[in-house]
Amino acid sequence: MRLPEAETPPNALEALKRFTTVVADTGSFESMRAYQPQDATTNPTLIVRALEQPQYASIVEQVKAQTKSTKVTDRSREVLVAFGCEILKIVPGRVSTEVDARLSFDTAAMVAEAEKIIAAYAARGIDRARILIKIAATWEGLRAVRELEQKSIACNVTLIFSLVQAAAAADCGARLISPFVGRISDWHKKNGQQWAAPDQDPGVISVKRIYNYLKQHRFHTEVMGASFRSVDQVLALAGCDLLTVSPELLQQLQAMDQDATLNRVLDPEEARQTQAGATLNTSEALFRFVLNEDAMASEKLAEGIRSFVADGRRLDARLI
Repeated sequence: MRLPEAETPPNALEALKRFTTVVADTGSFESMRAYQPQDATTNPTLIVRALEQPQYASIVEQVKAQTKSTKVTDRSREVLVAFGCEILKIVPGRVSTEVDARLSFDTAAMVAEAEKIIAAYAARGIDRARILIKIAATWEGLRAVRELEQKSIACNVTLIFSLVQAAAAADCGARLISPFVGRISDWHKKNGQQWAAPDQDPGVISVKRIYNYLKQHRFHTEVMGASFRSVDQVLALAGCDLLTVSPELLQQLQAMDQDATLNRVLDPEEARQTQAGATLNTSEALFRFVLNEDAMASEKLAEGIRSFVADGRRLDARLI
């Protein structure tokens, strides 16, 4: 995926791939082929959008025909896995597959569902090394992540809006976390805040803070900036471990001259050379208190779960 140093990247997207793993934030196979990301994701939101296009209808029909269970939850899981398998034929890396958001406050249920997802991939010949289980950053979700990582099931902790969520996820051994840039920015804009440059964007600042904290404290957890609203936000986080970007923004990056637009912003070695502050206390009591004190993070986490649940129900409705 990354170009040899001797070659000159033809555009900003290829230049970005030199030091950041680009992930496709889409369920469209055509977009993945066009932009050649390293990793990709699949969740009810993206699948529902993809199913609006007739070329994907056959996947659902195959699942309906081949799945013995009549439970809609089983069918939904099989659709997610079926899309994931098709994605893995295109991308060379990993695919993130989401645990049903309706389980976000039930640790045991999330662990059981994650194991079913891994088993469904295994039945199709897909090694678990290519799968990330996507779980919301609730306290219960983080307990599930700890248990799954101990079972060598890698997790992508999603709906990260605060440093305490990121630190707790890293403490649990999460393989990857997804802080949401655009949704943080949306909240601050809605509450009257304005800024003149991308590096003043609250969403960008949040991801930088999380990235630096994890690198300074030598956590192995990867940071994947997500939920971008503009190319400026993407470029302001160039150098982050991973960035998951929509096809619309990938197209804009591909059309941009890399010489005029791209500078590396985040660097792990620079972060590690900066004196680290104290390690955050991520006990349950402190986690819940600090998250509750952060109006943006607590509101956006709850809103994100509700949105994921609504999309899950829309997917279910197509499978009855």
